[in-house]
Amino acid sequence: MRHGLEIACGGGTLTVAELVALGELAERAGWDGVFLEDYLVHHAGDDPPTWDPWLVLAAIAGRTERVRLGTAVTALPRRRPAKLAREVLTLDHLSGGRAGVAVGVGDSGDRGLAAFGEPTDLKTRAAMLDEGLDLLVGLLGGEPITHHGVHYRAEGVALRPPPVQSPRVPVWVGGSTQAKAVLRRAARADGIVPYKLTDTDGWSDFTPEEVAGLVAALPARRADGQPFDVAVGGRRRRPDERAYLAQLAAAGATWWLEYVPAAAPAAMRAAVLRGPLR
Repeated sequence: MRHGLEIACGGGTLTVAELVALGELAERAGWDGVFLEDYLVHHAGDDPPTWDPWLVLAAIAGRTERVRLGTAVTALPRRRPAKLAREVLTLDHLSGGRAGVAVGVGDSGDRGLAAFGEPTDLKTRAAMLDEGLDLLVGLLGGEPITHHGVHYRAEGVALRPPPVQSPRVPVWVGGSTQAKAVLRRAARADGIVPYKLTDTDGWSDFTPEEVAGLVAALPARRADGQPFDVAVGGRRRRPDERAYLAQLAAAGATWWLEYVPAAAPAAMRAAVLRGPLR
């Protein structure tokens, strides 16, 4: 199991230069991946500072050599799939084949939806995600795509050059596992970033048994022959954290994404410097 960081891309006092420095520090501290939140307006506070994850990841790519880079999670219904694919493919080349993207319907409380006239109705966003996911997966393989849908259209167009990774840049699907559609969508992609929305702060840790159930319900292999990714996330807050992570790995989780919430820059830096619990 690989260990990554899911870092808040706004909501605090962190400058964009400090956020890029955190990504560079993550590689030195032994983390395997850096995954940024993706908001136009961060959910914490009243219009707090918020940074574009793809520009930040591009800067991190130029200062690192090993860590995987991506988002967790991009709300695909408020993005043009073709534009997102072009950004991800560019990052793939900038990083030498270390890019990935996780997509979902978007948070219901995402102020960046209503504030800019984006669809807020869950049924509409779900339909846009279903259609956009097929288009995104196809475009990230570098082959010509023809798509005539309700929300998107493509006429025999390919985004070239093709990705560094083969057969495509990996696409993960994020969302609550209480929704059956999340598992259905993830099975069409390369991995899942699951959430369990049950406790008072909006999410809860998965048990090893629940992870084993997820693994059994999803493909064992991706299109490139690599294991289908199950990226389980949370905060480091257990006295037996190392044993818990070992149990998740034994259950089939391929990634642990440790969440670094918006906080004072020194606190976020300290969380990164702790390094992964292997």
